[in-house]
Amino acid sequence: MHFDLIDLRLYLNTLDAGNITAGAVRSHLSLAAASARIRAMEASLGITLFDRGRRGISPTPAGKALAQHARVILLQAERLQQDLAEYAKGVKGQVRLLCNTTAITEYLPELLAGFLREHPNLDIDLQERPSQRITHALRQGAAELGIVSDAVDTADLETRPFRDDPLVLICPNDHPLADTHSPGFSQTLAHDYVGLNAHSALAIYLEEQALHAGLRMQIRIRADGFDGVMRMVAHGAGLAIVPLAAVQRYADGHAFKCFALQEPWAQRKLLLCARSFDALPRYTQALLRALQPQQGV
Repeated sequence: MHFDLIDLRLYLNTLDAGNITAGAVRSHLSLAAASARIRAMEASLGITLFDRGRRGISPTPAGKALAQHARVILLQAERLQQDLAEYAKGVKGQVRLLCNTTAITEYLPELLAGFLREHPNLDIDLQERPSQRITHALRQGAAELGIVSDAVDTADLETRPFRDDPLVLICPNDHPLADTHSPGFSQTLAHDYVGLNAHSALAIYLEEQALHAGLRMQIRIRADGFDGVMRMVAHGAGLAIVPLAAVQRYADGHAFKCFALQEPWAQRKLLLCARSFDALPRYTQALLRALQPQQGV
């Protein structure tokens, strides 16, 4: 076998993106260079790594095995870099942190800014994912630390509390549901919604809950963040479901009606999650300590 860490990263980026073009972009390579590297990997191994079709690529059984080993190798390489960086002044380490929508927008900006200020030799690769995909990535070794909703299965992972994160329903002051006492989620699905970006973790989560109820959300328009969603609701565009933390941060608390959701799935708690907290590299453990709630907070 004759390939390097760049080849392994390219392979995983291509696999995650679903096509070589996007994989090349993520790997900061030209399409020609990326294609040549993948062909060289297949030739070196004497096997085909991808099934190529009109809708993109999918891994062959051999490709799945390579992906599993590649993730482990790259994770070990990152740990090596982090450990050695402590002995080389000015050399930066990196921690990969996967989080859901609310954690990224409501809780992490100030926490991570303060942490980065105190750790000038550390970068953070922060990515938004649905909670279920985060736990999958942790199990596969594709990430070391995540923040997930307690609604997902974490039985074989270690968890610690991060924040309470209840979801609430907001609606315009003149909406037909504005005078309803604690409307249920199924009841709201007869009305139009303002949604987050379709690829955001919370948007995916809410649409899954609607499907569980046997219905679909009627999304009139989507916004990139909670502020945009709340401003649209305040001006009559429709209903929305957002974290209570976002409402509490909103400047004009009387711009819309806010209702607590009674459904169990809305009473969320966010959890710090890893395969093993004790096995985390030193830099990642430092970040973990910074993210844990302080006593009395």
